[in-house]
Amino acid sequence: MTGDRDQPPIEDPRRVLARYGFEAKKAWGQNFLRDASVLSRIASAARATAEDVVVEIGAGLGALTGALLRAEPPPARILAIERDPDMLAVLAGELGGGSRVEIVAADAAHFDFAAAARASGRPLIVVGNLPYQIASALVLALVDAGRRGAIARAIVMVQREMAQRIIAPPGSRVYGRLTVAITQHAEAKILFHVRPGSFHPAPAVTSSVLSLVFRAAPLAPVRDAALFEEVVKQAFATRRKMLRRALAARFGEEGAAAALAASGVAGTKRAEELSVADFARLADALAGAPAGR
Repeated sequence: MTGDRDQPPIEDPRRVLARYGFEAKKAWGQNFLRDASVLSRIASAARATAEDVVVEIGAGLGALTGALLRAEPPPARILAIERDPDMLAVLAGELGGGSRVEIVAADAAHFDFAAAARASGRPLIVVGNLPYQIASALVLALVDAGRRGAIARAIVMVQREMAQRIIAPPGSRVYGRLTVAITQHAEAKILFHVRPGSFHPAPAVTSSVLSLVFRAAPLAPVRDAALFEEVVKQAFATRRKMLRRALAARFGEEGAAAALAASGVAGTKRAEELSVADFARLADALAGAPAGR
């Protein structure tokens, strides 16, 4: 038996909230999943084994935590991260006492994934329904931990438009700095979309469940990772400008022209036309490394 098959339907979030005298907080971006099939699909996509430790971002009312526990096999341990004191009280009431669940009062944006991975003896699996207003920062925090080997993969729900930006190909109007930063360190894929009616309260937008599988090494090796990030940032800072002008503002006209020539990237191109490998060649040229790969 896998997922929520043969399990009772998930309790309506409104009933759970009412039991504790709480309401969803709009200011916190709280939209609670109430669709059992979606919860089951997310838990299945995590592909956790009996040896894995799963970190759940924004455990909320514990619905996804429960879906993970009902998986066959369930993970060895779930670290249920939550920063809202009200939700921590709910989690303690709904999940307290379970040997596989540790409720962690923390802000996921500042959680030490590396320390948790060391304590677990293996890379973590991360799941979560990310609040829209801080989703970009959380995803970048996951990428940073993933590139350091602390996270094997993450299954997260974000706004559909953000998911489409993350997987956009070069040349797309939504391809940008976020796309490059994530693609360099992870293979990103949209698994499925989730309608607004699957939540309480229903958001005004469609959500997407995104898979991030972290690479053992960057997609495009670079001599200086910080410089690579700076080049990408500068190129997209004025994305409608041609590269020779966008880069000149930070690296000088002569330095930008020399790097473009050495890397074989046309200065008349714009940032959204460059692949991750193009940005890597540019960064290496600016660092004085051979441009050939």
